[in-house]
Amino acid sequence: MQESDFEELQKLGKRIKSLRKSKKYTLTELCYKNGLEPSTLSRIEQAIVEPKYLTLLKIASAFNLSVSELLNF
Repeated sequence: MQESDFEELQKLGKRIKSLRKSKKYTLTELCYKNGLEPSTLSRIEQAIVEPKYLTLLKIASAFNLSVSELLNF
């Protein structure tokens, strides 16, 4: 993975975590809303894994956002 890719993953992780915190959701609460495992969401927030499109769709849906709105950082 190139450095620029990692930086984009970090931005995405920070965006998701910021949205989650602003809604006062725990990892578990957000995962209950979108069907993901808390460990998966945690790894996305920490930029450890690169999420698939369907995963982004589930996360965006939990915040009542489109994927493009989720990726607007």
